[in-house]
Amino acid sequence: MKLCVIIPLCALFTLTHQVPSQDKCVCDLTNSAKAFPHDKLSTVEDNASKCNGNVTPKKTLELESLMLGLERRLPQLQEDVSVLEREDDGELYGVLSLLVIENELTEIKQLIDKLNMTSQRHQQLTTDTTEQLEDLRAKMAELQEYDTLQVVKRQQANQRLKRDLDQCKNEHQLIPHPTQPPQGICPHGKFVNVTGPEVYTPGEYPGSYMYGAWGRDPKPAVGKENWYWLVMMTSSNRYSNYVRLYSSLSSLIVGVSTPGNVLIHSSNPTTNTVQGPNVVLYGDALYYNCYNKYAVCRFNLATKTITTMQLPEGTRFNSKGNFCHLDECYQYTDLDLATDESGVWVIYTTTQDFGNLVLSKVEEGEQPTFNQTWHTSVYKQAVTNTFMACGVLYATRYVTKEVEEIFYSFDTSTGVEKFNIGIFIKKISPNIYSLNYSPVDQMLHAYCNSFMVSYKVLFE
Repeated sequence: MKLCVIIPLCALFTLTHQVPSQDKCVCDLTNSAKAFPHDKLSTVEDNASKCNGNVTPKKTLELESLMLGLERRLPQLQEDVSVLEREDDGELYGVLSLLVIENELTEIKQLIDKLNMTSQRHQQLTTDTTEQLEDLRAKMAELQEYDTLQVVKRQQANQRLKRDLDQCKNEHQLIPHPTQPPQGICPHGKFVNVTGPEVYTPGEYPGSYMYGAWGRDPKPAVGKENWYWLVMMTSSNRYSNYVRLYSSLSSLIVGVSTPGNVLIHSSNPTTNTVQGPNVVLYGDALYYNCYNKYAVCRFNLATKTITTMQLPEGTRFNSKGNFCHLDECYQYTDLDLATDESGVWVIYTTTQDFGNLVLSKVEEGEQPTFNQTWHTSVYKQAVTNTFMACGVLYATRYVTKEVEEIFYSFDTSTGVEKFNIGIFIKKISPNIYSLNYSPVDQMLHAYCNSFMVSYKVLFE
């Protein structure tokens, strides 16, 4: 039996190897479908990318900021005209009031000119974008004919389903508010949210100075109630030697500085000039980290005099105790100055506190001092910014390039700390290098990669 099996297998093996090689079978495959136009798809992708680059939220905010500046400027003009009318003695108007109105009209004209130019650019952009989108839609309809397996159609159906599910889910979620709002005595009520941005402008020097700060004086001198201030780090992104003043928000938006710069010193940097972007203006005086010192300087804009307040031994300075997130630390942010309804505060850290935030209140006077100090349990380099509102310290942290979170609070009236605030700030640029609260109008003024941005603080 075994022999009978072996013989046929050997014969088959021999026969297989004796088949001539020229008898191989060859098949021709003919595809009746049209070849996919890869070059056309590549063109559509390039055009879509250009369209996305041309239309950005920043351009919309630019127009909104100009409108806001004009909206705030016109009532001021009306008020000044009323003052002028009251000064009429039948023969002669007040010369000074006429000069003020002339300057205001010049600024308003510049603001309107910039608004018209921006509006025209946006109209042209809208027209161009509409034409591009129609062209893209037509080309994509042509390309969809090649989708014989209907893959794209199924993906679109899945996207619609996912969108409907997300919408259904969001409708049943409450707007995020603090789980337990900070308890403190505040004339406005409890701090519950931040909206905006409401102002977004590159100012006079678009893209020139990455670090800086801006805002309003909560305790302005007479005649400076509507002024805004700006301090830019003009040397190595670290130092500055002047504060720049603007007579109104519209002046700041269009980049017309009146009365201009107030010099701290002719050299930059040098003794008692500004180090780091976290500065504030209060009572017509600039408070900031003195150059190369663990001390706070107060520069009086009227008298041009400087007084210093020494911080405790062991205070971190010279970029050793910065605000940070996982990817970056903000250089020379060791000291953060803040203002609220009660005055000026300084936020810092020391070696004795193992890098945790320390908060001190500035006692005003001819020689300012630190009145009281509080110690917290939040690590400074886990924080990206701080600000004060109604005697409560708030700290932020980096979430994404588009979102910053106010996650922490410390109530100086009760000593209670909270780590679950959960208020989110919509960012225009990835990094906020300074954040100041203005008790005058309950706004947060942020300086972000050379742009000035403001947000509205909502109280319950």
